[in-house]
Amino acid sequence: GVYCGSGVSAAHEVLALAAAGIAAELYVGSWSEWSSDPDRPVAVGPDPQ
Repeated sequence: GVYCGSGVSAAHEVLALAAAGIAAELYVGSWSEWSSDPDRPVAVGPDPQ
């Protein structure tokens, strides 16, 4: 799976991988969208696990 901050540059990575013969999937939502979901668990503290 390929993702980035906004989803734009990840599309280039998928294309480059395809040119190299490697299949890849693009997560369209991007890291920004995925990480902004308040229902996702978050590890905090000096030694997050």
